[in-house]
Amino acid sequence: MRQFSHLPHICQSPEWGEVKTKVGTPAVRVGEVQLTLHNVPFLPFNVGYCPKVDVEKIDWEKLKEAGKKHHCIFIKIEPNQPFNHLTIQQLRKSKPIFATQTILLDLTKSEEDLLAGMKQKTRYNVRLAQKKGVVVEERDDVEALEIFLKLQKETAKRQGFFIHPDDYYRTVWEVLRPKKMAYLLIASVRQPDTRYQIPDTPVVAWMLLKYQDTLYYPYGGSSTDFKNYMPSNLMMWEAIKLGKKLGCKVFDLWGATDDPKDPWYGFTRFKLGYGGKLITFPGAYDLVLKPFLYYPFILVDRFRWWLLNFKKEVF
Repeated sequence: MRQFSHLPHICQSPEWGEVKTKVGTPAVRVGEVQLTLHNVPFLPFNVGYCPKVDVEKIDWEKLKEAGKKHHCIFIKIEPNQPFNHLTIQQLRKSKPIFATQTILLDLTKSEEDLLAGMKQKTRYNVRLAQKKGVVVEERDDVEALEIFLKLQKETAKRQGFFIHPDDYYRTVWEVLRPKKMAYLLIASVRQPDTRYQIPDTPVVAWMLLKYQDTLYYPYGGSSTDFKNYMPSNLMMWEAIKLGKKLGCKVFDLWGATDDPKDPWYGFTRFKLGYGGKLITFPGAYDLVLKPFLYYPFILVDRFRWWLLNFKKEVF
């Protein structure tokens, strides 16, 4: 599984750069790597962000030059594999934006082997969802996108996490779908008695992304309706099968944690039920270009996050 953690990441793709530029965070290519520019409010400065990068491809002098050209206070770098950061000047360990762990599932295995590699409870829940009438469909219509947006907002409100505005996801879809890099799966409960023509009830919606040999699960939402039908379990299995159909070698489940005290540990347990491996990344490092602005920025940013979390808990 180690070799899969070194695969090129979608966040370093030109197509992802197109998405980010269209939503207002311009993407810049510096040699073989890509960073996005994030404006600092009320100031003529930017913060550069270089996620999921292969550090062996970074030309550090060119990166510094690009940062200075675009008036960056610093460039946040999140490597996709270990590296010797002590040899690089002005690099400071910092707070990551991406989760520092993920789960990778080997899609080169047969469906039989993938089913056998699941935890027994997970396999049971997949079959239970099928028996209960849960169906999963790949869709690319406008209604499906609206279902996804609605369920994701419901989930974010219920579980207390931050998401982008709807237009962000619409842009991801509009840019990547024509390139066969974005897919929508909708899980619905289908009533067995069709005499009354009861419509299917959408209960889970995922937007999956594909880049080269990797399928990603970055965005999703669910309803509390029919939760005991285990629709998310069947959704994951259908996503795995979609990845195999698309010729992917690995399924990146995007984020995880090995800390039982973390509020997202339950979600990690759900993902691990499918037999993937937990992978840990080095974290984040800041290439500091303007030290006299960097440290005040960090203090203000910490206060901003404290305020956002305070509001979330109070309201």
